[in-house]
Amino acid sequence: MSGPLEDITVVEIANWIAAPSATALMVDMGASVIKVEPPSGDSMRNKLRQPRFAEGFPGTDIVFQLDNRGKRSIAVDIGVERGQDIVRELADKADVVVTNLTRSRLERFGLGPDQLRARNPGLVYALVTGQGSTGEDADQLAFDVTAFFGRGGVTALLGEPDGLPVAPRAGQGDHPTGLALLVAILGALRVRDRTGEGQVVETALMRVGAWTIGCDLAAALIDGQQPNRRSRVHPISPINTSYRCGDGVWLVMSSHHQGVWPGFCEAVGRPELATDPRFDTPLNRFTNAKELVGILDELFGSEPYEYWVPRLRKTAVIWARISELPDLIDDPQAREMGMFAALEHPAIGKFETLAAPFAFERSEVSVKGPAPGVGEHSADILGELEKSADAIAELVESGVIGVPAPPVE
Repeated sequence: MSGPLEDITVVEIANWIAAPSATALMVDMGASVIKVEPPSGDSMRNKLRQPRFAEGFPGTDIVFQLDNRGKRSIAVDIGVERGQDIVRELADKADVVVTNLTRSRLERFGLGPDQLRARNPGLVYALVTGQGSTGEDADQLAFDVTAFFGRGGVTALLGEPDGLPVAPRAGQGDHPTGLALLVAILGALRVRDRTGEGQVVETALMRVGAWTIGCDLAAALIDGQQPNRRSRVHPISPINTSYRCGDGVWLVMSSHHQGVWPGFCEAVGRPELATDPRFDTPLNRFTNAKELVGILDELFGSEPYEYWVPRLRKTAVIWARISELPDLIDDPQAREMGMFAALEHPAIGKFETLAAPFAFERSEVSVKGPAPGVGEHSADILGELEKSADAIAELVESGVIGVPAPPVE
């Protein structure tokens, strides 16, 4: 099977996670992605090194591998005119340019959307920003913790009432933003298929953060109110919360149909709770939620997780284990879905990484190879631009182009 994007060429002028994660998925779908990075390398390189590979393996940062697998790297100093000329030549032959540099900086370098699309009208130019590319905050730098979680409203909804703000995990807002960018790119390519014309598409960390809390934000647009943070101890319903089992494993339940209550009580061995006057109606269960949660805390804590699995399966309650990462890695259903894929790296051999979060019935989506070293493909890519060996050597000598350092003997 061929990949759905097999005939698409992408030039990525980006760093960190959000934009590169979008192009990594494009590689999985068959696109050819040229990663333009400075001679010093993408800022994300070696930021989150896996301890097992911490020493002696340059470029084996596992997170960098995840978001840059299968790409080719050309190291270019885009702060100088000759470097800018090379990027313009690459964009002339590309279907898509993806970037997270500020629009004003790109335009200053002659690499803005209008400048590149004037040369290549069919180009899809995709921007990731923090707070948008217009307005007084267009050039304000951002990470997901500031724009997606902070300004996007997500953090204010997380954690215990009156508690401290919850710190997000690395890249937790970047990957959804990358998916949003990917959707926009695919839509623009579809338009180009019909019209022959490219266009600019854009997403922002702040905008995607707001989208993820859409259920709350849509209501706030009507009433102007900030929702209360939800505590586990004071849930809306005792079967819309989490419980710790006797072996320390947590499970989470959710059900918005009140008719499941009697069957739930029967299945967990406490049928009398269904008719207890404190808990026999939705209002009574809400009013006495703290007391009921205490009873269920004690109940679930009396037996290990595996004891509860067959009993919960008899109910209409929606539930799941709260997986710690080793549990998720070993989950047979995760394996059945193909959530992980093998990646072969020339220095450290084979290891597992995350597969694309989607699948096609009749098209190939697969991890194509490891992330490149800084400038690993500089000479090859310049050769494809019909630069002579002497011209390439001079560009390297002048510092406009970076190439891998020779091995130490």
